[in-house]
Amino acid sequence: MSERITTKIKATCHVYGDHIDTDRIIPGKYTKTLDLSTLADHVLEDLDPNFANIVQKGDILVAGTNFGCGSSREQAPLALKKSGVAAVIAQDFARIFFRNAINIGLPVLEIGNHNIKKGSEIELDLREGLVIDHTANIEYKATKLPDIMLAILSDGGLVPYLKKHNNYSI
Repeated sequence: MSERITTKIKATCHVYGDHIDTDRIIPGKYTKTLDLSTLADHVLEDLDPNFANIVQKGDILVAGTNFGCGSSREQAPLALKKSGVAAVIAQDFARIFFRNAINIGLPVLEIGNHNIKKGSEIELDLREGLVIDHTANIEYKATKLPDIMLAILSDGGLVPYLKKHNNYSI
């Protein structure tokens, strides 16, 4: 059964800066494993050694520009998702990370300049492309995701989507 996501997510956020590459999201030495728990245990350890211990299921990661740059490894969004991150917000994403995140069922939203602070309670409305910072009482307009991407996210990722809509089997 696929893991369905809601189009509205409300959670506490963790905020990081610009140019966070896939090696910082999950160091290459851990990408040889098929154990997703191992990936989650080491997510962001070179950027924030405490992250894997403090992230809670449903938290949101917020970053600046060029999030997910570097290699095309799918383990980067997988590690974030397995750690409990419900969504990633950034000013912009490396295109391959963006698509890998959608394909594995991790929502990603792009917003221009933002002033979201660590620990802020924010709400995402994926369908409307809104990011609401309840702590600062500010609403940001995100780039809306196309309906096909919302459908892929709703079905839990690309493979569950294809299985559901195309009688695709693996």
